[in-house]
Amino acid sequence: MIRVFGTGTGEPLGSDARDALAAATLVVGARRHLEAAGLPAQVERIVLGPLAPALDRIAEHAHGGGARVIVLASGDPGFFGIVRALAERFGASALDVRPGAPSVAVAFARLGLAWDDAVVVSAHGRDPRTAVNACLAHPKVAVLTGPGTGPAELAAGLVNRAKGRTLVVATALGDPERERIERLTPAEAVARDWPDPVSVVLCLDESRALSPVRTVAGPPAGPGRWALDETEFEHRDSMITKFEVRALALARLGPRSGDRVWDIGAGSGSVAVECARLGAAAVAVEKTSDGVERIRANAAAHAVYVHAVHGSAPAVLDGLGGDPDAVFIGGGGRELPAIVTACARRARRSVVVALAALDRVPDVRAALAGAGLVPEGVLLQSSRLAPLPGEVTRLAATNPVFLLWGTRPAVRASEGATQ
Repeated sequence: MIRVFGTGTGEPLGSDARDALAAATLVVGARRHLEAAGLPAQVERIVLGPLAPALDRIAEHAHGGGARVIVLASGDPGFFGIVRALAERFGASALDVRPGAPSVAVAFARLGLAWDDAVVVSAHGRDPRTAVNACLAHPKVAVLTGPGTGPAELAAGLVNRAKGRTLVVATALGDPERERIERLTPAEAVARDWPDPVSVVLCLDESRALSPVRTVAGPPAGPGRWALDETEFEHRDSMITKFEVRALALARLGPRSGDRVWDIGAGSGSVAVECARLGAAAVAVEKTSDGVERIRANAAAHAVYVHAVHGSAPAVLDGLGGDPDAVFIGGGGRELPAIVTACARRARRSVVVALAALDRVPDVRAALAGAGLVPEGVLLQSSRLAPLPGEVTRLAATNPVFLLWGTRPAVRASEGATQ
C-alpha cells in the first residue's frame, strides 16, 4: 500500500499522517514538503523532480519486505496531481489517498468566490497556450502554474487581447509568513519577476465572475443550438455566412475549450461568435471599422468574448499572436490565395474557406495542398421553406456556396486511430 497525503496549503498534517511518517521506510515529495514533515533521520527520502525515477524507486522499494511508502503532495493529489501517475503504475487498489484542500479552492476562498463554475487548466510542464486560450474564452479560469509557465508567461499571451481581465496571483498559499494574494492587470503581471512558489493564477472577467446557482460543476454546458439563424446577428446587406454553410464550417473547424480560432474577413463575426459559444478563444479580423463594432456588438449580445481586430489579411496576421488551431476564411477577394496560404501554414488542425466564385476554387485548393493540408470540399445548395399567399409554401433557393477545407494529415491520422 502506498499512502498519499495532501498538504501544502496551510492545514497541519493530521495524526494519521504523522503516525504514518513516523513508521515510513520511504517518503517521496517536494523539497518543501519533506523539510516540513520532520522526518526521522534514518528514513529514505526522494525529492520529486522528474516522475519516472521516483516511480522506479518506489517500485524497487516496494519489493522489499515491510516497505512503507509515503507520498506527500500539494492540496488534493488527485486533482492534476501525482495520483494519476501512481495509479497508472501501481494500480488504484494499491493507493490510500488522503487529500488536503486543493490550491484552486483555497485561492477562490481567499476571494470569497464560488468556483463550481470555473475552468481549471494545468500549465505545469505544458505549453501555456491552452491556458491562455481558456482565459480568453471564459470569465473565470484557474491556472495551475509551473517553472516557465508562471504569471508572466500567462500574462504575455493576454496583453492587448483580453480586455477587462484581472489576474489574481496566489503565492505560497497556506504559509502564514509568505502567503500573498495580488490583483494585477496582464500588463502589470508580465513586467514582474515571479519567484516560486506561485500556487495558482486566477484569470477573471469580474463583470461576469458571479453566476447563477449551478447543479453541474465546471464551465456552462455548450450551447443548446448552433448554426444560429441570420436574424440572431446584426449584419449589413445580408453579408453574413448563412446558417447552412455555418453548420458545416463549424463541424470542420471543431472549436472547443482551449482552442484558438481565427475568423478572417469576419463581416458580422457570426462564425467567431459561434466558435466562442462552443468554448474556443475567437479572433475576428475585419477590414471595416463599422464591421469591427458590429462584431463586438454581436459578441456582447451572445454573452461571449471575441477579440475583434481591425485590419486586412494577410498583412494583419503576424500581429495576431500565437498560431491558431483552426481558421475560417469568409472573405479575401483577389488576395484570397495568399490569405489561405498564410493561414494554412500556421493552422495546427484545419482551415475552412467559404467562397461563391467558381473561378477561385482551384487556387484555394492548390493553396491548401501547397501548405501541407489535405484539401476537400463541397458545393452547398439549399432551398428554404417560404410562405406563399393562400397558406401554401414554396422553396426559396439560397445562393450556392463552395465550402473548401484542408486538414493537417497528422490530425486526420490521430482522429482515425481513435475511432
